[in-house]
Amino acid sequence: MDCREMTAPCGLDCFNCPVYLANENDKLRASVAKNLNIPFEQAACKGCRREQGTIPILSMTEPCNVYKCIQKKNIEFCFDCPDFPCDHLHPYADKAGEVPHNTKVFNLCLIKKMGLESWAQNKAKTVKDTYFKEKWKI
Repeated sequence: MDCREMTAPCGLDCFNCPVYLANENDKLRASVAKNLNIPFEQAACKGCRREQGTIPILSMTEPCNVYKCIQKKNIEFCFDCPDFPCDHLHPYADKAGEVPHNTKVFNLCLIKKMGLESWAQNKAKTVKDTYFKEKWKI
């Protein structure tokens, strides 16, 4: 796996996303299609960078603001930017229980600290599992 190619500039791990994994798993793809109420054929994504910052299953016709920004600044990841973190990475409560977007800044800090390969192999999955399955700890 090409970790850079399969990690979004904002720190989301495309390689752990059910919509990306649906490319190789018809049962998962059927579930994604059903949950998103879209045709089976459309229920997959190739990853943020391969889709040029769009999410086709969400009918995005232009790249997200993060992707536009990293392209304009000619950087690989948001943590490479002197303005990091910025409002493009702001966490939102809307759909927080369904999508991992509130993990972006945490992931970016881990990638910067651990290195992309180490984060991808040793930490990315546990971040997502903690986010969706663990109880909040103070």
